[in-house]
Amino acid sequence: QVQLVESGGGSVQAGGSLRLSCVASTSTLSGDCMAWFRQVPGKEREGVARIYTSTDSTNYADSVKGRFSISHDFASHTLYLQMNSLKPEDTAMYYCASVWVTSYANCLRFRWPDARLRGQGTQVTVSS
Repeated sequence: QVQLVESGGGSVQAGGSLRLSCVASTSTLSGDCMAWFRQVPGKEREGVARIYTSTDSTNYADSVKGRFSISHDFASHTLYLQMNSLKPEDTAMYYCASVWVTSYANCLRFRWPDARLRGQGTQVTVSS
């Protein structure tokens, strides 16, 4: 069974950087729309960044625009999230997920319940 496994989380001070990775356990593409979500206890899981791998089109939540960058590497079946200028409000559990869609527009509508594959999460903690 194909799985997604995240890594790269940790504790950093405000202003620091982290790079999250999400690796598919097999060579089978897990979906052409891949995304990072995050969740803080007591709050809904929110989409942080999405990438439509057919065109490499990306989309970001307003709260992370200009600071986070999503990318993927087909050869290694890996999804990345480069996080710069981290803020305490970025503290959350970060999850990767994927789904097959038919267009970039549909990728923008990708929500956690729609995921074909989901990771178990990696914790990011940003201290002030």
